[in-house]
Amino acid sequence: MSVIPLPPEPIAADAPVAITSPLLTQSWLDLAFIHWAADPEDVAGLLPPGTVPDTLDGATYVGLVAFRMHRVGWFRLPGLPYLGTFPETNVRLYSVDEHGRRGVVFRSLDASRLVPVVMARVGFRLPYLWSRMAIRADGDTLTYTSSRRWPGPRGAHSRITVRIGERLTEPTELEHFLTARWGMHNAFFSRQMYLPNAHPRWPLHRADLIECDEDMVAAAGVPELVGDPVSVLYSPGVPVRFGRPARPAGVPTP
Repeated sequence: MSVIPLPPEPIAADAPVAITSPLLTQSWLDLAFIHWAADPEDVAGLLPPGTVPDTLDGATYVGLVAFRMHRVGWFRLPGLPYLGTFPETNVRLYSVDEHGRRGVVFRSLDASRLVPVVMARVGFRLPYLWSRMAIRADGDTLTYTSSRRWPGPRGAHSRITVRIGERLTEPTELEHFLTARWGMHNAFFSRQMYLPNAHPRWPLHRADLIECDEDMVAAAGVPELVGDPVSVLYSPGVPVRFGRPARPAGVPTP
C-alpha cells in the first residue's frame, strides 16, 4: 500500500487542535528566534524518513532558538521548579509529512540540566545535549550563552544578544510560518513519530541582533549558512501542552 501525499495544512497562528489530556506541560519564556533562509535540497537529507523540508515561497529555514524552559511537568502534575526549569538553545529545521502536517525537526537541543537531557535522549530519542548555559537581562537587552559539555562535539558554543523592539500587531506570513509550529517530527526506533503541541498565540516582538557568535548550527550538521539572518524575533513566552506521540495516519491506496 502507498500513501497519497496531501498538501501542507494552512499556516495558522492558533493551534488547530486543543490538547485536553497532555502528556507533557511546560512554559517557554524569553525566546529569541533567529532564522536563516536555506535551499530545501541542502537540508532534505537531515530530516527523518517520511518528511520533506517545509517551504514558503520556495525557501526553507534554519532556526537557532534560545529561551528559558520553565517547569516541565508530566500529565496534569505540577511542573518541576528545579529539574524542569533551565536555559535551552536549539537548532531546528522545518518539516512537513506526507499527510500535510507541518512541524519542526530538532538537530540539537542544548540544556543546562543533565537529568532532563538523559531522560529526553532515552525516552524520546531527542538529540539533547548537556551544556553550561546562562541568560542575562540588561534592560531591554538579553544575552544567551551556551558551551557544550556532553556528549559533543564538546565546546560547541553560542553567544546571542538581542535588543527587544516593538510588539508586532500583525505578524507576517513568514513570521507565523517560523513560530507557529504545532508538532514535532522525529525518528523513534527508525519509525516516524509526530508529537503535537498547543499553546496560545505567540506574543511577538521585533528584535535587533546585537551579537551572534556560534558554531552550534555547523555542529548540528547543517550546511554552511550564507548571509545574515532573515528574521530576528523575541517573545516573552507561552504555556505549552504536548499530546501523545503518534505515527501520522495515512491515506492508503491499493
